[in-house]
Amino acid sequence: MKKTLFALFSAAALAACAGDGATTRPAAGTAAADATAQAAPSGDLAYVQVEAVVSQCDLFQKEGVALQEKTQKTQQSWAQKERSLQGEMARLQEKYQKGLITTFDAQTEQQKIEQKIQNYQEAAQKEAQTLDEENFVFTNRVQDLVRRAVREINGEGRYRMIVDAKALLDADTTLDITPEILAKVNELYAAEQKEK
Repeated sequence: MKKTLFALFSAAALAACAGDGATTRPAAGTAAADATAQAAPSGDLAYVQVEAVVSQCDLFQKEGVALQEKTQKTQQSWAQKERSLQGEMARLQEKYQKGLITTFDAQTEQQKIEQKIQNYQEAAQKEAQTLDEENFVFTNRVQDLVRRAVREINGEGRYRMIVDAKALLDADTTLDITPEILAKVNELYAAEQKEK
């Protein structure tokens, strides 16, 4: 029993140190793997697919998707504005090179375009800071819900260790408590929404 637990803890520690982002896979159907899974008490170890919880939770579905769309639209808007300003500058330069406007008029127009660029950059920077802050707050909210869900589910010391699945090299799927954590995250989020 001690050897089995030591092997499991060693594997979890090795995976945590490796941090290669490998995904989990079911244990091989060998007799040794089956014996290890049977020897380890079901309540000693567990893992959670945190990324799956985050992408499937109600908070992400209701608020995260909207934040992603907002970020994407903002980035598209920035790209369009930059193309527009570059086009204005190119047209002005073309007019000047063809001799269609005077040097004074070209300089005046150039100053106007440069002011537009400066105004755009300042506005884009403020908008980017706001989006960064919104993303930071959202990420913290999700992480807080996941931590609280894990604490509640393990409140009575049901598990000796709960790890993030992306740190695992191999694990028996019976140790996966992702659905339980997801349900608890959704329950906590629903309670927060009622309070609001």
